[in-house]
Amino acid sequence: MSTSTPAADSLVLYGQTFQSRLLLGTSRYPSPAVLEAAVARAKPAMVTASLRRQGSNAAETGASFWELLRQLNVPVLPNTAGCMTIQEAVTTAQMAREVFDTPWIKLELIGDDYTLQPDTLNLVEAASLLIKDGFQVLPYCTEDLVLCQRLVDVGCQAVMPWAAPIGTGRGPANPYAMQVLRERLDVPLIVDAGLGRPSHACQVMEWGFDGVLLNTAVALSEDPVRMAGAFADATQAGRDGYLAGAMAEQTAAQPSTPVLGTPFWHHD
Repeated sequence: MSTSTPAADSLVLYGQTFQSRLLLGTSRYPSPAVLEAAVARAKPAMVTASLRRQGSNAAETGASFWELLRQLNVPVLPNTAGCMTIQEAVTTAQMAREVFDTPWIKLELIGDDYTLQPDTLNLVEAASLLIKDGFQVLPYCTEDLVLCQRLVDVGCQAVMPWAAPIGTGRGPANPYAMQVLRERLDVPLIVDAGLGRPSHACQVMEWGFDGVLLNTAVALSEDPVRMAGAFADATQAGRDGYLAGAMAEQTAAQPSTPVLGTPFWHHD
């Protein structure tokens, strides 16, 4: 466990420091104004946006939307959402680099268009190509330990495993695998996809994950601005709990008050 204090604790990705451990998606919000207010409330490290599949809402397309992203005064993390082949992902990343003038890319390479599960067979090659092309790659992947290790081996300095399929809001579907992943890998791990409640974010942060990325859980809530704040607070609470070190679980009840002065029959 990290020994850094909460006041000095920052998320570091590819050598760059971020004060927040929450990343926020920008699609499916009721309006640009709500998106802007949610970002202002959450104060995320980065906001994500896709050139290929931002959304069907007219407010999420066109020059006005891209201008809004620039006005948010938050670093933009372009992503390759919707890409089904390595070449599509590489081309989309290169286009995004030109549009947003950034080497950052969230690599999404989808292998199944129903579950939106990452293409685990080709993801490593795509990541390797982008890294060689100068990108700072944050790959969206499953919680598979071997896959994540291979991504690290080709140069990814952070990986983004899902908790559950995109948009399900189920929370961690495989806690064992996720905790093993955290124990085995030394790079930053950001939970991307599947979180639906602030308590889910708090839980994975208590396990030692370094951050969370959210979109649907905030955008489709009844009050996205309040929910964005709730997730920001829960993410920080989980991080603080991890740094503080939780008490060991016990199999039987333990007294929380001293036994001095209690009747002898209450003593062990």
